[in-house]
Amino acid sequence: MDELADDRALLGRTSTAERVADILRTRIAEGFFPPGVRLSEESIGGALGVSRNTLREAFRLLTHERLLVHQLNRGVFVRVLTVDDVDDIYRTRRLVECAVVHGLGEPPFALDGLVDAVEEGWRAARAADWTGVSTANIHFHRELVALAGSARTDELMRGVLAELRLAFHVVDDPRALHEPYLMRNREILDALLAGERATAERLLMGYLDDSRARIVEVYAKAVDEPAAPET
Repeated sequence: MDELADDRALLGRTSTAERVADILRTRIAEGFFPPGVRLSEESIGGALGVSRNTLREAFRLLTHERLLVHQLNRGVFVRVLTVDDVDDIYRTRRLVECAVVHGLGEPPFALDGLVDAVEEGWRAARAADWTGVSTANIHFHRELVALAGSARTDELMRGVLAELRLAFHVVDDPRALHEPYLMRNREILDALLAGERATAERLLMGYLDDSRARIVEVYAKAVDEPAAPET
């Protein structure tokens, strides 16, 4: 037990590092730190009032989540996705999100979170806040996955959706990218409200396939990289 006692100090530091990682993850998802930007240990550590060791642990956690990348002798940067990354994100989303809807039990479903996310999206659209529409869309799909009642699935999708935001920040016309999916989110919600799980799953599959094709095309042009082939 003496060896474990020696590790006691790590508990507080790890907990703090995880909280710092949560803050930075949110800021990255919101575009405060855009793809390609270097993260300054001095300025971030000073702003958050944490030690360099704690901040480096937070960076390590986010590097493991593929949100950051360490470049030797240069520092830590917000990751710039490749087109293959974006394509893989959508393959993962289709596997997880469709499986969640397929595996729902008998209606009625607990849909308050989805209702709030849809309303959030329309409010943002009325205000011409297209970044807000993007955020509401992420919230919708996060709440959809939460219907599985699985902390592990929630954690997986938190990272996947945070990565997806890195792609959104590179696109220069967020309205064209996000506006078409406001109504499609509403259609999926309406199907679930009606207890029509199979219809919701079909709508979701089409949504994700269309979104994948559109975002891969737009992202490839933004980063000047060939789009991934259809599979």
